[in-house]
Amino acid sequence: MEEVAILAAAVAFDGLVGEYPSRLHPVIWMGRLTDWLIEGAPPSGPQLQFGYGVLVVIIVTLATALPAWLALNFAQSIHPVAYIVIGALVLKPSFALRELWGSVAAVRQALEASDLQEARRLVGRIVSRDTAALTPAQVTAAAIESAAENFTDSFIAPIFYFALFGPVGAIAYRAVNTLDAMIGYHGRYEYLGKPAARLDDVLNFIPARLAGVVVTVSANLGGGSVRRAWHTMRADHSRPESPNAGWTMSAAAGALGVRLEKVGSYTLGSDYQEPVPAHIHQVLTILAGAAFITLAAFVLLKGPV
Repeated sequence: MEEVAILAAAVAFDGLVGEYPSRLHPVIWMGRLTDWLIEGAPPSGPQLQFGYGVLVVIIVTLATALPAWLALNFAQSIHPVAYIVIGALVLKPSFALRELWGSVAAVRQALEASDLQEARRLVGRIVSRDTAALTPAQVTAAAIESAAENFTDSFIAPIFYFALFGPVGAIAYRAVNTLDAMIGYHGRYEYLGKPAARLDDVLNFIPARLAGVVVTVSANLGGGSVRRAWHTMRADHSRPESPNAGWTMSAAAGALGVRLEKVGSYTLGSDYQEPVPAHIHQVLTILAGAAFITLAAFVLLKGPV
């Protein structure tokens, strides 16, 4: 019952308040610690960089999880209510639904105002691709893809690890996911970031597939098609390079009946129509339904019998 109360308080905080101030946000602290550690990284040598990358993952994860564990144990020794409050405060930074919704909705608003430059700028904040020359349909697709992919990272996975390991599990997952976002990609941090990237892939393996199923089940809630979402997810989930991102993105493409394309990389739902700004609102409605179903399932599993 305490876990249900912690989750309810954290979700309420996210919905009513949103993110912590920057100076108090654990994810910002993770980023600053990572930047500091990277300054001491070996300048060359794949094996040395990979080994240092493992060390970075261990240090950042422990520096995040250990204070949370100590705070929760202290709160539990005081009173159950204190444990719930501290638990909610620890859990909240692990997910960011309100921020995700706001970032994606802002792209739709810019597109509907025919401000393509602003839409490109805004979508560039939530995707890693070059957005300078994207067409309106490509900007729309990028926003939909970001919403769908980040639904795993920003909600389903943190809740999954909270269910298994409590608030400490959720915030530890967020540490690894933050490291992957910062250094887990090709280029400058190729070998330094591999440990974070691989661990993030492993940690998201089950949550990504669960998220794809939940998005599929929720398709009708946003006026989409469950059958089409399921078919497209099964057919196209492996097209992106990431072993996990394709599940929710392909489910969203099928649910909406739109083609989502990252030029030169992948196409999901190739036989469907190009997306328009209204589809961004539609996918957010579907994801809201998926979030509600997830929370209801958590209560059924963790609540009083």
